Amino acid sequence: MVLEATMIAIDNSEYMRNGDFLTSRYEAQLTATEFIFQNKINSNPENTVGLLAYGGSGPQVLSTLTTDFGKILAGVHETKIQGENNFSSGIQVAALALKHRQNKVQQQRIIIFVGSPIKESEKELEKLAKKMKKNNVAVDIINFGEEGVNTAKLERFQSTINNHANSHLVTISPGPRLLYEVVASSPILVEDGGFGAGVSGGDMDFFGGAGGAGDIIDPNMDPDLAMALRLSLEEEKARQEREAADRAKAEASTDLEKIDESKEDNNDKDKDVNMEDAK
Repeated sequence: MVLEATMIAIDNSEYMRNGDFLTSRYEAQLTATEFIFQNKINSNPENTVGLLAYGGSGPQVLSTLTTDFGKILAGVHETKIQGENNFSSGIQVAALALKHRQNKVQQQRIIIFVGSPIKESEKELEKLAKKMKKNNVAVDIINFGEEGVNTAKLERFQSTINNHANSHLVTISPGPRLLYEVVASSPILVEDGGFGAGVSGGDMDFFGGAGGAGDIIDPNMDPDLAMALRLSLEEEKARQEREAADRAKAEASTDLEKIDESKEDNNDKDKDVNMEDAK
């Protein structure tokens, strides 16, 4: 089991009011944050997680590294949606918080949500990435909402900071799946071995079963989240089954059309032969 100290950086800029992710970009982040916290702690009880917001006038540490989700929640309640994205400052403040971790054996990781345009240039981001890499800080990026603007910059950042595949970029477009569902099946969490290892996203069992996935969410710790996960997974499974049935039906229909066309072609050929014989 990997021993880690993780700082989660949430985007609390004005763009987080947008409702393209249920129920808003901001709320989608909070649900995913709880999910990530539970996964990190369940995968190793000695892991610690902290939280900061990097929008508005500047980064604000909402919770130092802890194993108590209550402290994370208390920090969330202090956050306001305001201002713009301060990506570079957010990364640097998160790295500083990790530097002061009590257990120096813990590996350092930042998981940052990016849902608004990044002001920094690619060159500035590359310089920041080299600095983080030098200090052995891994950075996972959840790129959503403004992926059309940010993806190229973040790909450059991720390719620079990546050290033996320890950093990841997950780009998420609005769609039927919730933000935390996509994060759940992404390399950001799957590679921890906590869940999803060897299990496809649609077949994950978050409550016990294949691939050790039952360690993700303890229903006794958070029954509401557990129930929401179960319902959303059941809905996703039903959707995939409907799509598979529709594809099979469409393919069968196409095959029938080809058979009919083949018969018509043969009939036309027979008619042509008969007409030539008659002549």
